[in-house]
Amino acid sequence: MDAKFKQRVTNFLAKKNIAIAGYSSEGAEVANHLYEKFEKNGYKVFAVNVKANEVKDVTCYPDLKSIPEAVEAVMISTPPKGTLEIMQQCIEMGIKHVWIHKSMGEGSFNKEAIQLAEENDIEVIPMACPMMFLKPDGFHSFFKFIMNISGKLKIKEAQKN
Repeated sequence: MDAKFKQRVTNFLAKKNIAIAGYSSEGAEVANHLYEKFEKNGYKVFAVNVKANEVKDVTCYPDLKSIPEAVEAVMISTPPKGTLEIMQQCIEMGIKHVWIHKSMGEGSFNKEAIQLAEENDIEVIPMACPMMFLKPDGFHSFFKFIMNISGKLKIKEAQKN
């Protein structure tokens, strides 16, 4: 793991009001698990779902602008097309810490969104999963280990994809 990646993770996790984009009415999606993990670890989390106002007693907002409190960081777990839209909202709102979920497969990775982030001085983490760093379970600890020894936990490496 390079120093830039590690610092961005530290900076992101230091924020306490986090929006989770991609919260699903299906319930078993990555964003829902991320929401629960952050909430259990003392974060104030806001679910973003463009189609639902509420999912299983969780209030959902159609976009970042609709959240009634200041958002310090955004976790994106949407299809790649949605990543670009959320990044544009982050730019408009001045949000400077964004994590784009990507572990296996494409995830939410969107090269154009990452370029926009860099052009607008947003600290973007363009891969991996916060559950690898936020009191990880055995699976996430192992996955972090594998990604680290394979050299994948680097900001430059992530942006080549």
